[in-house]
Amino acid sequence: MFGISPMQLIIILVIVVLLFGTKKLRNMGGDLGSAVKGFKKAISDEDKDKDADFKADEKVEDNSQDNDKTVHQNVKSESDTKAKSE
Repeated sequence: MFGISPMQLIIILVIVVLLFGTKKLRNMGGDLGSAVKGFKKAISDEDKDKDADFKADEKVEDNSQDNDKTVHQNVKSESDTKAKSE
């Protein structure tokens, strides 16, 4: 319905080059590339931060499980000591 032919694209390209000039278009392309690169870097850094947070949470959970086992062993040893003394 709204198809653009190759000839129309060429005309649009020529008009854009005439309006902005090749030097300014090159600078705009570089700026756009830098923006995309920064965006990708921010996304990958965020993923790394999430992975680091997830690993830290796993360590905390492991430590709490170890502490639960230690508390359970201490309670058991105390009850065994009381049973022996009676």
